[in-house]
Amino acid sequence: MNSFSFYNPTRIIFGQDTLTQLNEQIPPSARVLILLGGNSARSNGTLDEVTAALGERAVFEFNGIEPNPSYETLMEAVALVRREKLDFLLAVGGGSVIDGTKFVAAAVPFDGEPWGILESGGQRIEQALPFGTVLTLPATGSEMNNGGVVTRKATQDKLPFRSQHVFPQFSMMDPTKTFTLPPRQIANGVVDAFVHITEQYLTYPAGGMAQDRFAEGLLQTLVEIGPRALEQPQDYETRANLMWVATLALNGLIGAGVPQDWATHMIGHELTALYDIDHARTLAIVLPSLLQVQREDKRGKLLQYAERVWHITEGDDDARIDQAIGRTRAFFESVGIATRLGDYDLGPEAVDAVVAQLDKHGLKALGEHQNINLDVSRTILTAAL
Repeated sequence: MNSFSFYNPTRIIFGQDTLTQLNEQIPPSARVLILLGGNSARSNGTLDEVTAALGERAVFEFNGIEPNPSYETLMEAVALVRREKLDFLLAVGGGSVIDGTKFVAAAVPFDGEPWGILESGGQRIEQALPFGTVLTLPATGSEMNNGGVVTRKATQDKLPFRSQHVFPQFSMMDPTKTFTLPPRQIANGVVDAFVHITEQYLTYPAGGMAQDRFAEGLLQTLVEIGPRALEQPQDYETRANLMWVATLALNGLIGAGVPQDWATHMIGHELTALYDIDHARTLAIVLPSLLQVQREDKRGKLLQYAERVWHITEGDDDARIDQAIGRTRAFFESVGIATRLGDYDLGPEAVDAVVAQLDKHGLKALGEHQNINLDVSRTILTAAL
């Protein structure tokens, strides 16, 4: 196992009817900005609960953070915070709203053009406003980590950032808030969490026995509850487990001390930036093809994955790997997520466009071995047609 430093200061407040505890988490004198995406938090009563819990505090709202939060929209929120001298942010929504709130928290006190936060991957962040979250969509794990992704629409750039200064102070997680989500968003959440886990697990053996078993248990849980989360939207236990698995998938725990990949995400980000495909769906397009192309580098872990997650024990090594990759693709499709570029009306021209974007962003050495160059990325995308 590799040496590591693990730090996660986010307080999780989990369970039904926990929003009443929101008042205890925010200073009484705080001037609060609530950041929102669409209208779901308002229509399902979550926003009313939040504002009631905030009591007599000065509260402002900022609506309209997109599913892939845009730099342009978030800079409007930055201007509002500065103009009204607000000092606490509260994200009410899913990963995109939380990612956007992290950027706003860092951009408000940033000295210079805030795009520099994204160009540096977050390395230039020296401070950030305090913020918390009320999670309404289980998917990204952003409610308990220090990373985010923001898109600049004008240039079609989608860039990640990370900083110890943008951990949420707390996250309120009530599974009942997911009951009214559209099936598409639940399916996306299942796949997003699944790929977050594989990016930290499907690399090469590194002696992280606890991390491996933890990751395998989370993957098996998603395989078990994913279809049920769609079929039984009011099943509290299923939605509670989905919410917690999605958080554990990317709170840093399973990735501590083991190699990580993230090439699927980097390639997927470019598909979203260019073609506005849901983030999780880009991951479902890329991952099966990436595993096939990188099967020799990942052979040891793919065989372990086949046996421990999918219970595949018969056949030679290559046959078991083929079955594991096939079962992965089939699982994504079982929750309604298409896994081919052609399913999104994209052909070879998309391969050229994505490779050009990877080149533009300097993403020429991806993966746990840094051996996914532009030619390999092209091979992966071509295999996904």
